[in-house]
Amino acid sequence: MPHFHRFFSDVCTSIMEKNNNSIFNLRIDFTKDVIDEKKLSSNPIIQFNKWMDQALNAQANEPNAMTLSTANKNGRVDGRIVLLRAADKNGFSFFTNYHSAKGKEIKSNKNVCLTFFWPELQRQVRIRGTVAKLAEKKSDLYFASRPRESQIGAHASHQSDVLAGREELENRYKLLEQNFSGKKIPRPKHWGGYFVNAIEIEFWQGRENRLHDRFLYSKNKSGKWKMVRLNP
Repeated sequence: MPHFHRFFSDVCTSIMEKNNNSIFNLRIDFTKDVIDEKKLSSNPIIQFNKWMDQALNAQANEPNAMTLSTANKNGRVDGRIVLLRAADKNGFSFFTNYHSAKGKEIKSNKNVCLTFFWPELQRQVRIRGTVAKLAEKKSDLYFASRPRESQIGAHASHQSDVLAGREELENRYKLLEQNFSGKKIPRPKHWGGYFVNAIEIEFWQGRENRLHDRFLYSKNKSGKWKMVRLNP
């Protein structure tokens, strides 16, 4: 057995060294587009929707996928991918389980960041702001639009809690499937929407030689947006 463990360790070390060498030498130059400052909207929400429209038209992979970064009351940061469901004058909306890890962190610290990355367009958007729950009617409306299987899944998953095994989750799903047979599935009270009220929105366009275009919009106390160009 000691010889096997030594062999396994050597193989793992070799793989890590190979991967690290590959990662270290990865180089991609960004040449797809530029940001013309004169064509940028004075409202970053409008500008975001223009870029989202272009990402949709370019058939970017999961264009509404975004990294939601949160922090707990002690400042420990966490992040995960969630899906944007609306971007309008009221903010950026997504839906999740309120009892999940992110839900608990949002409850203790309202400051969040959303990050979009569209490699097909070599673009990134970062949105910093505060988060609050959507009105229950909006959560009800979105929940009703989901596939029935996803509705049952929202009831079945005790998101972020420890799970003894896959079988436990699947059995819970099957039981709920039987209980809801022929019935309308109500939205669980612990599941619903959030909206992010943006304070800062940054647009990033990859450029040659790492001389990227970056424009930051900041909202002042009167609710007006100011835009500046940042160093890459």
